[in-house]
Amino acid sequence: MASEAEKSGAVTGAPERSDGREILLVEPRWPVALAILTFIAISVGLRIGVPHRESLGPHWLIPGIEFGLLACLVAADPGHLARRRRWLRRIAILLVLALAAATLLSTGILIRDLIVGGKVTNQASSLLASGAVIWLGNVLVFSLIYWLLDSGGPVARYLGERPYPDFAFSQQMSPELAPPGWHAMYVDYLILGLTTSTAFSPTDVMPMTAWPKLTMALQSIIALSVVGLVIARAVNVFS
Repeated sequence: MASEAEKSGAVTGAPERSDGREILLVEPRWPVALAILTFIAISVGLRIGVPHRESLGPHWLIPGIEFGLLACLVAADPGHLARRRRWLRRIAILLVLALAAATLLSTGILIRDLIVGGKVTNQASSLLASGAVIWLGNVLVFSLIYWLLDSGGPVARYLGERPYPDFAFSQQMSPELAPPGWHAMYVDYLILGLTTSTAFSPTDVMPMTAWPKLTMALQSIIALSVVGLVIARAVNVFS
């Protein structure tokens, strides 16, 4: 549990910037940036390899949102989190929600094409590429949602501002197995997003409040729809 000084934002021994404001050594941002860059690289690679694959809106729309999110992370300092960066957090949440909406729309378009028939569903390469991008985007988007919103976000988790978490990790339920002061970082939420899209249910992380339960249910439905329908259609295409 964080001390009263930590909760008030005055972290003992925290370095100061040139303007005298303290910097909280919360967590590095490079894992988040690396995950976004990897997804962008996969999307661009699949676009080049399968040029006729359908996309949502202009080809630049989704990468543009992702680069905007990446810019927010860089502006927030890749190594540290300044104490007052609330406007960047709001922008990041809006961009992630835009990506979530794009994921939902892309899933709906793919399901419609699978049901009524479409160009993408008659070519195995386009079908698998579309399914892979939607599935990977599902993992990335929901991991970012969990990371940004759980217990108020990275800074709030670090300072212990909320007495009860939205997610209960194994290290929190069995604190004797974790180092003192352990708190979840982005990699933990990336694994949470991956396991939810793979197992379609909670594994080692339990949702404790309403919004993570509903969000995990939505992610599981998207993943199950994409995996089940794409695999079923792909078998027919290959045969």
